[in-house]
Amino acid sequence: MLKINNYNNYILKNISFEIKNKNLIILGSNGAGKTTLAKALCGIISNNSVEINDKNISKTYGNAKTKLINYIPSKLDIFDEYMSVEEFLSLNNLYGNTKIDEALELLQISYLKNKSCKNLSSGESQLLLYAGAILHNASYTILDEPTSNLDPIKVKMMYQILQNENLLKNKIIITHNLNLAYKLEYDVLFMQNGEIKFNGTNANFFEKENLYKFFGTSVKKINDNILVNL
Repeated sequence: MLKINNYNNYILKNISFEIKNKNLIILGSNGAGKTTLAKALCGIISNNSVEINDKNISKTYGNAKTKLINYIPSKLDIFDEYMSVEEFLSLNNLYGNTKIDEALELLQISYLKNKSCKNLSSGESQLLLYAGAILHNASYTILDEPTSNLDPIKVKMMYQILQNENLLKNKIIITHNLNLAYKLEYDVLFMQNGEIKFNGTNANFFEKENLYKFFGTSVKKINDNILVNL
C-alpha cells in the first residue's frame, strides 16, 4: 500500500490518499502540483508523510527503496554523454522478468540498442525511459507524461502496453491526455492549485457534470472519446 497523509509544502496543501493494488491517473492543469506530488511520493522531496508497504519512503535507502518506487520523468537526462541505450537499460535491469532485448522489442526500439542516448529524439527517449521502467519493475512506478512526445501510432502502442497488467505492478500516470486517461479506466485523482479536488473512479470522473466542472467547454465526449473542443 502507498499512503500519503496530510502532506503540505510550498505548493501542495493537505494531500491525503491511499493506493492499494490498483493503478492511478493524476490529472490537473499546468502548475497544479502533479510533478511536485510525484517527487514527494518517491522521496525526492524529503518528507515524513509518505509510506509504502509501511515504510517511510524518505527514510528508506538503497535497494530497499528501489524495490518500492521508481519515478520516470518526462525527459531523459544523461550525464554520461557516451552511454549507449543498452548500457542505460543495464543500469535499470533490477527486479523485472523481462530481458533487455525483450523490452526493446516490446517498445519497438530494438534498432536503438547500440545508439548513444544523447542522439535519441524526444520520442525515442520517452520510449527508452518506459523500457527502463519495465526492467526496473518497482512495486510502484510513476510515469510523468509518458506520451507527451509520441506520435499517434506510438501513443496507441503505449496505451496497449499500459493496459497490460503483466507489465509493472502498480502504475501512477501523470498526464494531460484526457482520452488516454479515460480509456485506461484507472482511478482518477484531479488536482487544482495544489489541492485534491477529485479522488474516485474513472467512470465518475468522466461524467458530463465533472468534465464541465473541471474543464468547462474546452473538452467534450464524442463517440466514447474525450476530445479537445476547438
